[in-house]
Amino acid sequence: MPTELKMPALSPTMEEGTLAKWLVKEGDVVKSGDLLAEIETDKATMEFEAVDEGTVVKILVAEGSDGVKVGTAIALIAGEGESTDAAAAAPAPEAKAPQEKAPEPASPAKGGGETPAAPSAPVPAPAVAPQAQSGDRIKASPLARRLAEAQGIDLASLTGSGPGGRIVRADLGSAAGGARPAAAAPQVAAPAPAAAPASPFETDIPHEAVKLSNMRKTIARRLTESKQQIPHIYLTVDIQLDALLKLRGELNASLAARGVKLSVNDMLIKALALALIEVPECNVSFAGDQLIKYSRADISVAVSIEGGLITPIVAGANAKAISAISTEMTDLATRAKAGKLQPAEYQGGTASISNMGMFGIKQFDAVINPPQGMIMAIGAGEKRPYVVNDALTVATVMSATGSFDHRAIDGADGARLMKAFKALVEAPLGLVA
Repeated sequence: MPTELKMPALSPTMEEGTLAKWLVKEGDVVKSGDLLAEIETDKATMEFEAVDEGTVVKILVAEGSDGVKVGTAIALIAGEGESTDAAAAAPAPEAKAPQEKAPEPASPAKGGGETPAAPSAPVPAPAVAPQAQSGDRIKASPLARRLAEAQGIDLASLTGSGPGGRIVRADLGSAAGGARPAAAAPQVAAPAPAAAPASPFETDIPHEAVKLSNMRKTIARRLTESKQQIPHIYLTVDIQLDALLKLRGELNASLAARGVKLSVNDMLIKALALALIEVPECNVSFAGDQLIKYSRADISVAVSIEGGLITPIVAGANAKAISAISTEMTDLATRAKAGKLQPAEYQGGTASISNMGMFGIKQFDAVINPPQGMIMAIGAGEKRPYVVNDALTVATVMSATGSFDHRAIDGADGARLMKAFKALVEAPLGLVA
């Protein structure tokens, strides 16, 4: 009997995912290690490998399917010598679900199915079904639809003046129809909340509605929670970069034969890691009635990728040479942009660093990545008038802003971290000692 291939949990927190792409088709023979599909999690698109040998006899979930729960059967694989007859029967329960739902939109389309649909479905069904029916027949904005239902206006009797003949609020005018006032009343409350998520505002401006990826949904949720639940405190220092840039040039000259080229960001990762060890009060996480104190600095580094942001981790950055950090970051960033990171490589970390200097951003306040207690935001290094040894001169200066979880980190401790970070960057030999 064919074996069910189930939606895998590709991270400890994954509950559902998007089956982005099938890399095999029905009838293909696969062996252990072969790539079967690309699955989009909340952080990356990851490849799903076959564990056993067999033939793909049935694909149960089409590529592009959203919200596929972990453990859901997505395909059937038959081993050598196994009959594939069961494959045709196995999807039958899957096929019934759409067939049971199909009459709901189909019947009302004929004009007389609304009444039987309501008692035969759960409470939410009446709200969903009429909305889908009318959406199939008549193009109208959500606001126009709600006003028409409230006023008893038959949308079929109106001509739309919006894009593509879409009925908008202005088209309602003084039209009124009392043919179904009683039926409209219970529908007013139900369709309104259902329509809101699909079109939260009314506009006739030409636009495109882009479906959010799992990554973008997660970013939106986590950052909203961070700003709502974490009292942020921001501390900014200006840091002279000339000594660090000079040391970087010297190190790169000596490392060229090894194919290693240090970036400023590599050196700042090291500086933040050492500062966290020097000021351990900032290398913490707030956990309800507990404060988690870390003895190692694992630095999450913000990397911009298509469709969002991911934070690969340089574990134990405080104990690694800058050249090792550079090599590791090159590999992590490359695989992050290709969606090839493993969950352990981007989940965790004790603090984060986000560098927008390459975009010319002078200074910004970053949002803390929970459950971490702080994040360092790095601005661009630029030539500025600067006082050195009581004399005004021109120096390369950058602004760095630390965002701290004030539940776990006092302002004075945050200030000590910023002071330690500044000292390490301005006297960079401490980074290679």
